[in-house]
Amino acid sequence: MLDVDGLTTRYGAIAALRSASLHVGSGEVIGLIGPNGAGKTTLLGSIAGLLSPDAGTVRFDGADITGAAPEKLLRSGLALVPEHRRIFVDLTVEENLRIGGITVKAAERADLLDEMAETFPVLRDKWETPAGYLSGGEAQQLAIARALMSRPRLLMMDEPSLGLAPVLVDLVFELIERLRSEGRTLLVVEQNAHRMLEVADRAYVLRSGEIVAEGTGSELRARDDLFDTFVGGT
Repeated sequence: MLDVDGLTTRYGAIAALRSASLHVGSGEVIGLIGPNGAGKTTLLGSIAGLLSPDAGTVRFDGADITGAAPEKLLRSGLALVPEHRRIFVDLTVEENLRIGGITVKAAERADLLDEMAETFPVLRDKWETPAGYLSGGEAQQLAIARALMSRPRLLMMDEPSLGLAPVLVDLVFELIERLRSEGRTLLVVEQNAHRMLEVADRAYVLRSGEIVAEGTGSELRARDDLFDTFVGGT
């Protein structure tokens, strides 16, 4: 479904991402793990059209989407839940969700709202509440639900458990497992490496802008040297 080949992205003279390559197959949950500053967010941003790569290609369903505008990518079926959520705090929960579904037909949007209300009951109970009044866990669920409103074929998440209390971290990973059981395709950046590897089919490890290891979740969990050397014990 998604093929990234030799992607390099610079901030001025600094190469934040260097020759990164990865593959995401349909129905897979793929993790991107590594320490702060490893290039994980840069990689997602380069795929999602938020950043312009300096070299390499990104292909989605065989089509070259390198550097395409985020709006075009969203319509093609690629959605991103950004770091820090970036929900519209002055709009209600329902209004945020309706904006997320702007790329689908109006008739489908009503069904999607019902689906989100069923999937995220805490949001259903706060349908008319301005998003700025939500707790961190509720806001993260809203950010994920808003992305799902576009019916994405590939959902990317950037640090979905960041800053959440342990009980809410559990909720996020339960949601990832639920989406996986539904056959969704996910690419997830996550600092909580051990938890990510428990739910990922495969994962890639980034360090200093480079992919330094890849494998199944069980393979990477078994490598103590990997965490000590590349992930920093996270």
